[in-house]
Amino acid sequence: MKPPPTFLPARRGRVRISFSVLLRLADDDRFVLFDAPKRPGAFGPPGGVIKFFPPAARILDALGFQPERTGSPHHKLRADLRGTLPAGALRRFRTWFATGAYRETADECLRRELHEELAEVGVHHLDRIVPELEFTNVRTVQEGPQSVPGKHYRQLRGFDVRELAMTNHAARRLSRELIEVAEDEAYPGVLLAGFDDIAHGRLDRALIAPQSAFLAGPSRLAPDLPPLR
Repeated sequence: MKPPPTFLPARRGRVRISFSVLLRLADDDRFVLFDAPKRPGAFGPPGGVIKFFPPAARILDALGFQPERTGSPHHKLRADLRGTLPAGALRRFRTWFATGAYRETADECLRRELHEELAEVGVHHLDRIVPELEFTNVRTVQEGPQSVPGKHYRQLRGFDVRELAMTNHAARRLSRELIEVAEDEAYPGVLLAGFDDIAHGRLDRALIAPQSAFLAGPSRLAPDLPPLR
């Protein structure tokens, strides 16, 4: 019997898209990573998928956008810029996305995600300083469109990497306290990982999500970890 193929032929009909913002928070040569609930046992940078606002729904519907649904609570996925598009609509989608109209900015996305994630990792007391945070751009990485091993679609993804603008007390406090928490065993949802750990994909028992590599450079070092569904 012939073994099953490693790659499924990509259908030219649809392209999966996903656009995210990641926060780079460094302590010398180590980076703060948070527990990733969708990938149990794995840690990745704070941040997440950009959301669109209600006026964009008609635009995306006209492009044939179909949102992705996974095992996460539905309210957390609502209005995520993650789903599939007809391949022929990709250029128009990119044009719309580049305008920034009717969607979160990178900073808005990070503030919303931090509100959620700080509570998830047990440091909800820092939530009140999130509105004061400002961020600066580190790099933007775009992958694809390209075939995905084992999937019937091609994929286009964007990662906007930001870091705290250390211009006020809130930014300095968040940085200082998250680094302290990452070294405290009482907070298992936060850790510090160096580039060697990221390249290896593991720190002790914790898996390191591959997008963590974008904190240090523009290249991915490992394939994705599958999420819960």
